[in-house]
Parts: sequence; structure tokens; C-alpha cells
Amino acid sequence: MEENKSQVRQRADEIKPYKCKNLIAVLENPMDIKNIGTVIRNVNALGVEKTYIVDSRKSLPDDWEEMRERKSLSKTSVSAIKWSFVKRFNSTEDCLKHLEKNRFTSVVTSPHIKGKRNEILHEADYTMPRLAVWFGNESRGVSDEVVEASDFCVSIPMFGMIESLNLGTTTGIVLYEITKQRRAYQEKYKRANRGPNKSKSE
Repeated sequence: MEENKSQVRQRADEIKPYKCKNLIAVLENPMDIKNIGTVIRNVNALGVEKTYIVDSRKSLPDDWEEMRERKSLSKTSVSAIKWSFVKRFNSTEDCLKHLEKNRFTSVVTSPHIKGKRNEILHEADYTMPRLAVWFGNESRGVSDEVVEASDFCVSIPMFGMIESLNLGTTTGIVLYEITKQRRAYQEKYKRANRGPNKSKSE
């Protein structure tokens, strides 16, 4: 048992520098509870710091410890749920206020053009200090309220007859690109801060 604990601690220490700080994935009123588990698995695997869930129907408990006990959630991702931070909100408005208060920039994801500025996924810059990435309801997408409050809308380029992806796939693709950019930026920033000291010793 002690050996297992030390292995877990070692793994936690190893991945800590690769976590994307101040990056939040936000799910707005997801319909299917199982999709939440899949998204949390993606979030955890890619090093996203937190998941926020807008749950207007109150289908989830307020307390994350209670959420972890839900079989519908843990079945899809038992280990990821154990190691993830998730916060629930009663409304989109509450979540937006919380993000604004903490100086987060919001961006939305949609296969269709929404809002004033639209970007192709791999062409946009995601290195702002604090970023919240919104993913909409499986059938309706993100609300107009979120679009209005967001800096821009991101779309995944698609070349098949079907022009939509499920929530698990969408979050995986979008968050992979965003975390890749943010990790590279964090590493560059760290190196820049180490630079002067390094050059003095050379």
C-alpha cells in the first residue's frame, strides 16, 4: 500500500510542470451524464487545470465528492474523476460572473460561425494568461449569452459529409491544440526567466 502511494506521489510530481495553469474547460448544460465522464478523462489526460459544469437542470450534486460517487460518471472514467477538480454552476450567468471576476478570457467552440470573430482551431492564439474554453449542449451548442461574452469562436476544420462531432471527440481535439500551445508558451516563458542567470555563468 505504501509503495502504491509513493508511486502515485512520484507520478503527481512528474506531471506537475506540464499542467496547463489557469486553463478551464466549461461544459454548458450537457445532456448526457456519460459525456461528462469522457470530457473529464480528456481534461485530466491533457493537463487542463479544471472543469466547470453549468447544470441548470440540477442533475448533478453540488459537492464534487458526491459527484465522484455517481456510477454514471465514474463508470466512464473512474481514475480521471478521482484526480480532477470540477465545479458546478446553476446557470450560465453565474459561471460567466465567476470567470469575469477572476479575469478569465472566454472562447467558445462551434462548427458554425458565431459571434464577431471566428478562428480555425490551429490558427488561433490561446496563450492569454487565463482562459476558459466553452463547449455547448450536444444538440443546441453554446448559448447566445456565452457567445456574446466570448472573445472569439473556434471551429474544427472538417472535410467529411458529417459536419459535427460528439462532445468527447470535440473536447479531445480542441483541448489537445490549446494545451500544446500553452505548454510550449509556459516552457518558453520559464526559459526566458532562466536566461540571464544562465548567461552570467557561461
